[in-house]
Amino acid sequence: MAVRSAFEMGGVDVAPGTRQTVQLPLGVLSNHTPMTLPVQVVHGRREGPVLFVSAAVHGDEIIGVEIVRRLLRQPALKQLRGTLIAVPIVNAFGFINHSRYLPDRRDLNRCFPGSGDGSFAGRLAHLFLSEVVARADLGIDLHSAAIHRTNLPQIRVSPSKPETMDLALAFGAPVVITSKLREGSLREAAKEKGVDVLLYEAGEGLRFDEMAIRTGVAGILRIMHGLGMVARRAIAPARVTSILSAKSSWLRAPEGGILRAYKGIGAMAEKGEVVGVISDPFGETDIEIEAGEPGLVIGRTNLPIVNQGDALFHIARVRKPDTAEARIGALAEQLGEAAIFDEDEII
Repeated sequence: MAVRSAFEMGGVDVAPGTRQTVQLPLGVLSNHTPMTLPVQVVHGRREGPVLFVSAAVHGDEIIGVEIVRRLLRQPALKQLRGTLIAVPIVNAFGFINHSRYLPDRRDLNRCFPGSGDGSFAGRLAHLFLSEVVARADLGIDLHSAAIHRTNLPQIRVSPSKPETMDLALAFGAPVVITSKLREGSLREAAKEKGVDVLLYEAGEGLRFDEMAIRTGVAGILRIMHGLGMVARRAIAPARVTSILSAKSSWLRAPEGGILRAYKGIGAMAEKGEVVGVISDPFGETDIEIEAGEPGLVIGRTNLPIVNQGDALFHIARVRKPDTAEARIGALAEQLGEAAIFDEDEII
């Protein structure tokens, strides 16, 4: 039987059956401190696909960092087929400064494919794309809502291969949304290289959410099983089918004031239903916020103080609205069956 080769990254050879953290050189800071992109490579003894999992492309979206940390502790990786490339913090500057952006105020997820001799954001995008994404067969990019908003756990996908949608459904998130690719995004640049990326959205910026974290870890393990990278016993199959959506839109504040929200994430809103009220500070006026069309609330603001035009409720059109809330409740019950405090337990 042929001996499997080492996996080379950044000039480092990772032997089969081992894992190693590789520092990919990014540049030198103004105080002469070297800056790198830390990547952990888990290289299985047996042949298989290459999967990358990344988080904190937006530095304040920290839920993904915890998901990657827990993933790397899973016993299933000891019998890994193929190779896992884990990048828990892509945007280290934003992470350190609790900021979505890079020091040049650029959004990294609008700077792909980047350039090796461009802006700092462009150089980081180019490094990540060429050293990580281009080496993979599939990617999972972990995000949360922006600060002061929260998202229902969801997968966003624009598959170029039919099997990618199958994997998105296997993830087991409450909702799978077929969404367009945005110019300059990681997903768009990856697709140009023939690599589909599943984007996982869950929770709120700068906050941990146990349900969102556990859904993410379990979902990645299901994807890895679907790719043949880990055994079936590594994770229980999802008992609830994801809700499919091909369209979503935001309800925005018609006036500024104080918001009283009547709907949380995971709730259904009927057409014309009042989902919240905006009042002036004196209590003299109340403006009702009505759902323009029926759908599932997949995101909302957490701030009661709003200005005119602020995004309030993110509503997705779903195919079976009459069962949506029940299915989300069943998913929450399934995740709650495992011990929350034993992080070494396979979810």
